[in-house]
Order: sequence, then C-alpha cells, then structure tokens
Amino acid sequence: MDALPHTSNLRLLFLGDIVGEPGRKAVGNFLPKIREDRGIDFIVVNGENAAGGRGITPKIAIGLLRAGATVITTGDHIWDQKEIIDYLPTEPRLLRPLNYPDGTPGQGSIVLETEKGPVAILNAQGRTFMNPPLENPFLAIDAELELIRKETDIRMVFVDFHAEATSETIATGRYLDGRVSAVVGTHTHVQTADEQIFPGGTGFLCDAGMCGPSESILGRQIDPILERMRTSTPRAMPVAKGEVDIRGVLLDIDYSTGKAVGIERIAEKFNN
Repeated sequence: MDALPHTSNLRLLFLGDIVGEPGRKAVGNFLPKIREDRGIDFIVVNGENAAGGRGITPKIAIGLLRAGATVITTGDHIWDQKEIIDYLPTEPRLLRPLNYPDGTPGQGSIVLETEKGPVAILNAQGRTFMNPPLENPFLAIDAELELIRKETDIRMVFVDFHAEATSETIATGRYLDGRVSAVVGTHTHVQTADEQIFPGGTGFLCDAGMCGPSESILGRQIDPILERMRTSTPRAMPVAKGEVDIRGVLLDIDYSTGKAVGIERIAEKFNN
C-alpha cells in the first residue's frame, strides 16, 4: 500500500512482539524518528518477549514507556518473569490478556485521553493451540466493550489479539467489524500481508510480526533450534543478535466515527 500521508485523523502505530535486548534497543531508537516523520499520535507495542525472549520486567516496561510507547500489550508469556505479578496492578498502561479469570493481577484494557478524543486499547488472547486456555475471548471482549462504553462515549478502540491460529484471529476481526477501530494479531512473530479495512470500518492485520533479529528463528539463535528439532532433545534458545526487523502497522482512525480510514504495514530493517 502507498504510505499514509500526514493527517488530521488519529494516527496509531502498533509494533509487534519485541524480542529481547536487540528488539528493545531497536524499538527505542526507532520510535522517536517515526513519530516525528509520520506524525504519530499514539503508540502501542507488544512487550511480552522483551525480557530475554520470555516475558517482561518492570524495568523493561518502564524503559519502553520512556522510549515513547503509550501502552504495552502482552500475551501468553506475561507471567514468565515473576516480578511482573506485583508490578502489573501498579502500571495500568501495561496490559495482560483480558480473558483471564476475575481476580487475576492487572487489567486487559485501558482508556486514555488524547487531543483527538479518548482511545481504548484492549488485549485479548486466543484459545486455539494456546496454553493456558483462557475464557472465551469473544465473550470477554463483548463484556469489556460494554463496560467501557457505559462509562464514556468512546469510538476509537484498538484490539491486540494474541493468538496462534490465523482462523481465530480472522474470525475475531470479522466478529468485531464495525464495533472497534482495528484488530491486529500478535504471537506468531511472522508478519502477514493481509492488511485491509473490513466493510464495517475495522482495520485488520492477521499478525503484526516481531521486532527482533532478522537472522534468527522467530528471534532466537538458529543452530540451537535446529538441533532441538533434529534431535528432539532440550536446548537453550538464546535470543539472536545483529540486524533487527521492525514489524507493525500504522493506522489512521477517523476520531469522529472511530472507523479506520487508512492502514499501512510497517516493515523495516534497523541496525542497533
């Protein structure tokens, strides 16, 4: 697609799963430049692989927010770093999937005010091939949207849907078409090429991809994973190094209607 021009609509940047220190450093250096160049109003990043490829720590979350992220979403690795359990309730801008049972630390959505109106960010997790299996995300998102819209007349809503199966992510996007501004998938670390705006005005990308080392297998060093697959025996899987893929999506949202009016995949290389 052609690059989106500067616009008076709300411009939202979403970056896919940040993998380890290489991904964190690249994103930290990339955000100020793209924000200025593209006139970005709101930045969401998925940080669930930011701590050595598994989970996120309070220190890393603080660093990503200081680097320019407005909100951090996560997924199935949210609990991999134990110190995050006590931190989640203290930082509402760090989300975990909303379809965990009641009483789980943290929250799955946030509403923030901007100069162009309030923006809601929802984080949900799929169930197909995912562990642990969570509550039905369709029903959980329905309930969250109802709760949010009882409290404010909010139109701009972005959903990070963290899922393995493309069919489940596409179904979620179709289910929410016309009710949210965008649904973008995360988790597989492989960017899809199906960016589109559904008939009801919901922007969609099945997977945003990752912000992690290019010469890798999903951000990890290649040889240990090949050995693990060849021998069926455990191997350490360190995060790879070198040039980083920056993957995500840029959305223009009509703040008067909440509908997406432009969508562009972000796919760049970055040398730390």
